[in-house]
Amino acid sequence: MQSPKTVLIIEDEQDISRIVHDYLRVQGFEPHVSENAGDGMQEILNRQPDFIILDLTLPDADGIEFCRNLRAMTKAPILILSARSSDTDKVLALGFGADDYMTKPFSLTELVARVQAHLRRMADLNSSASTREQLRFGMLSIDRNARKVMVGQQEVTLSAKEFDLLFFLASHPNQVFSKAQLLDQVWGYSAYVEDNTITVYIRRLREKLERCESKRSYITTVWGVGYKFAPDEAE
Repeated sequence: MQSPKTVLIIEDEQDISRIVHDYLRVQGFEPHVSENAGDGMQEILNRQPDFIILDLTLPDADGIEFCRNLRAMTKAPILILSARSSDTDKVLALGFGADDYMTKPFSLTELVARVQAHLRRMADLNSSASTREQLRFGMLSIDRNARKVMVGQQEVTLSAKEFDLLFFLASHPNQVFSKAQLLDQVWGYSAYVEDNTITVYIRRLREKLERCESKRSYITTVWGVGYKFAPDEAE
């Protein structure tokens, strides 16, 4: 029998953490709660959780900067659960390594659906890890097994979801995908996520790729439709 997936909830509002903890346990997860960044960091080192739910308003750290630190030490999906609802906060959090963003108040059913979808996506990636898949387009190489992106001799540092999005687009060169299709294929769901999630990730990918040797993003916008990976088109 497979052991339950561990979920770390880093949240200083005890009423919220207790409700989320109890609901996750009923749904078959093994949840743990930390009320501040310091305890959360120690829990990650000790337990290596499968999933992290992170509040941005913590008593001992800036949540967005803490998210960036977490991304550097774990590949577990990170879902931001915050009362901050501005696009700026969402862009920063997603850009610094978060995989998803939910605003308070929130639906427990939706929260669990997102956790399950991210974990399914991770399981799918792990199950195919033994098969080396590498894509090459001129100076750009994408190694799925090593989860490594190179442009010439320069490595491009991507978050887990940035890599997944790039690999999916590059696996279907010149094919146009709508935002809904990308959410479904890369995140594993589409009903609960705002369209600007894809916009943020595409922007971050372009910025990171364009900073490298080729000065190209490889990703083009097809207005009114979506996005495509276009290796042969001039920027």
